Amino acid sequence: MSDHLLYPEKLPRRSQRWALRLLAIIGWQVHFAPLPGPRGVIIVYPHTSNWDFPIGVMAKLGGEPIERHASTGAIERIAQHMRDADWFWLALAPEGTRNYRANWRTGFYHIAMAAKVPLAIAYIDYATRVVGVVDHLDLSGDIDGDMERIRTAYAGRQGLRPDMAAPITLTPPK
Repeated sequence: MSDHLLYPEKLPRRSQRWALRLLAIIGWQVHFAPLPGPRGVIIVYPHTSNWDFPIGVMAKLGGEPIERHASTGAIERIAQHMRDADWFWLALAPEGTRNYRANWRTGFYHIAMAAKVPLAIAYIDYATRVVGVVDHLDLSGDIDGDMERIRTAYAGRQGLRPDMAAPITLTPPK
C-alpha cells in the first residue's frame, strides 16, 4: 500500500499540497491509486463522525447530498448526468448517516450499475489514521458477490466511533 502514499511535492496544486501537509501535521496519511476512468462512484466507509467530512475534504473526497426520504428519480438522473459528463466521480456514504444503521442504503450500487461505471472503495481509518482510495471494482450485477468483494476491501477499517459503523449489508428489498 505504501506505493500509493501521496506526497505533497508530487501534487500539482498548491491547495492540494497544503491540505496534504495539514493532514500530515495532525498525523494522517493519504493513499490513492489513480481512478480507473473519468467517471464512477466512490463509496466512503465507515462514516461514524462529523470529523469524516473535514478529513475527507482535505483528502479530496468531496460528496454530494442526495434526497433519501422520497422517490425522486435520483438514480437515473445521476446516472445520466454521469454518462453525459467528461469527468464525474460521485462520493457517497452508503450508511447514509453518522448514526448506527443495521445496513447500507442501495443507491450507490444502483447508480454505478445504471451508469455502467466502476466503484471506488474509500475509507477514513481512524485506527491507522489513513484516508485511502486504492481499491476499484467493476460491479458484476451479482449483488451478493459484489457485496462480498466490498466487505473484503473494507476488512479491518475502523471509524472514529466503531460501534456506530453499519454492517456491510444492503437494505433488504421491500
